[in-house]
Amino acid sequence: MTSQCVIAIDAGTTGVRSRAVFTDNSPTVASYREFTQHYPQPGWVEHDANEIWAAVVETLNEVIDEVGRDRVAAIGITNQRETVLAWDRTTGTTFGTAIVWQDRRTANRCDELTAQGRLDMVRERTGLVLDPYFSGTKFEWLLQNRDIPVDDKLALGTIDSWLIWNLTAGAVFATDVTNASRTMLCDIRTRTWDPELCEMLHVPMSALPEIVASSGRVGLTSAACGVPGGIPVSGVAGDQQAALFGQACVEPGMAKNTYGTGSFVLLNVGETCPPPTDGMLTTVAWTLADGTTHYALEGAIFVTGAAIQWLRDGLNIIDNAAEAGPLAESIDDTGGVYFVPALAGLGSPWWDPYARGTIVGITRGTGRAEIMRATVESMAYQTRDVVDAMVAASGTELKELRVDGGAAIMDLLCQIQSDQLGVDVLRPVDQETTALGAAFLAGLAEGVWATPAEVLAQWSLDARFTPADNRAACDVLHRQWLRAVERSKGWES
Repeated sequence: MTSQCVIAIDAGTTGVRSRAVFTDNSPTVASYREFTQHYPQPGWVEHDANEIWAAVVETLNEVIDEVGRDRVAAIGITNQRETVLAWDRTTGTTFGTAIVWQDRRTANRCDELTAQGRLDMVRERTGLVLDPYFSGTKFEWLLQNRDIPVDDKLALGTIDSWLIWNLTAGAVFATDVTNASRTMLCDIRTRTWDPELCEMLHVPMSALPEIVASSGRVGLTSAACGVPGGIPVSGVAGDQQAALFGQACVEPGMAKNTYGTGSFVLLNVGETCPPPTDGMLTTVAWTLADGTTHYALEGAIFVTGAAIQWLRDGLNIIDNAAEAGPLAESIDDTGGVYFVPALAGLGSPWWDPYARGTIVGITRGTGRAEIMRATVESMAYQTRDVVDAMVAASGTELKELRVDGGAAIMDLLCQIQSDQLGVDVLRPVDQETTALGAAFLAGLAEGVWATPAEVLAQWSLDARFTPADNRAACDVLHRQWLRAVERSKGWES
């Protein structure tokens, strides 16, 4: 009998991938399209939501055509979080571009709210901090700076809600609880929109989507939208929560790091929402169809893989990203060079939107390889900063770290990460865990997989990296890194 599959739509920051995950572990079928990055001003980042939707239609149809419509049991969605847009629910017309999670234009507004004494309320109810990274101040900016009619036709949403709305031809306007928990408008204990937070940011609750579970049928695709109709859309999760699920981190104390455009360390802390934690975010990990909800501590690092993209596109140090690993491995050390890639400010545990990228320790002998190796090392140092803060705050020692994302393919990075953390780093065979998590959540809802245990038994180890014995040398390198971080902080006024 021909096996079923679930198709995951992974709408990331730089591109869209649709991928079929088969119940019998058959080789995957996937399609990918990049989309344009827009930088209208320093610190501003925008996307064309219609271009993202076009990429979804193209990739989804290519995968369905190859696997056959009859084999597709469900669709799962995972997406770049915190990116926001506004559109007309009757016509689908967007009100300008989407404001991307990396965008820093609302930094001053966050400062104002902090000065007004709003930080404690925001942290207590949302698990977040007052930072332009999150969606709430972006929604407010859209409403105040664009000609957007505030009426019953208005939709304010993140990328998942935009895709759900389009896939169902406007029949469903919804977001899942993980994406809602990143907006700065959702009470993560009740998992509902908070009226006081919405009023604080002048966001009309009537324009916000319904909050639904991460695993559970949301609606059916419509042929009117340009894809085959009648396919259940049954799993939705923000990219980092999806990766946590795809990495089989279903028990409290399990952690993963995804090296993508940015890097995100998530630690499963179980079904009880913890109190606010200095330097860390608290987020909803997922809610299953039976109502079971897990929470996670998260450290958000804004720029890791994006730094390699910048070295490729901005400085032309490499021609393609695949050259990064070999070039970094071509030398034994950076010669004292440190690169703090604060190209969009610093996230956890510093939360400094005014930090800017800094390269220190340059000498006449510094070349392409030293800059590239310093970039790779910066990924490991930033992750250590987050883990050190997470461990200090929670009192829970990290026993191992599961890694995924594009940069995790580099053995050098995984080994440096293990050395810096002093724990084993585990890389799975299938590193596209974001898409896996979305597929698993959708498949669970439709009975493709009977239980989480059945799903997660598919996780398998590719490589294990064990830490070096000389922890003192690793600590010296990290202390030098922290000196470089101090020089990047507060650069922009």
